Amino acid sequence: MNAKVEQSESNSGADIVKLSLAVLLIVAGLVGFYYFVGQWNTALRVVALIGAFVAAGLIGATTHTGRSLRTFIAESQFELRKVVWPTREETVRTTGVIIVVVIIISLILGLIDLILKWVVMDWLLTIGH
Repeated sequence: MNAKVEQSESNSGADIVKLSLAVLLIVAGLVGFYYFVGQWNTALRVVALIGAFVAAGLIGATTHTGRSLRTFIAESQFELRKVVWPTREETVRTTGVIIVVVIIISLILGLIDLILKWVVMDWLLTIGH
């Protein structure tokens, strides 16, 4: 758990301008990708689109939200190093147990369904005829 106290900072005016510019770059990249269908070849359009996305990401990374996202990703990677992953044998064994349990439960539910069908359709509905 992180012991740092989080300070709630709202986006400053410069951050809002940067985020708006990043969104405009993404929209311009998408519009340009489809607008230049007949004039540019596909590879050039894809490179321009990727360039727009990269530029938008770089601009967005300089905002408070971008710094918070980078911190979150770094802390997530640190926490992932602490995870003890199961071995292949444990994973196969657990998967086998789950498959067996699912088969047993489906057989039990099928049996209950057959019994209820027999009770309702063959026994209750034929009483009095």
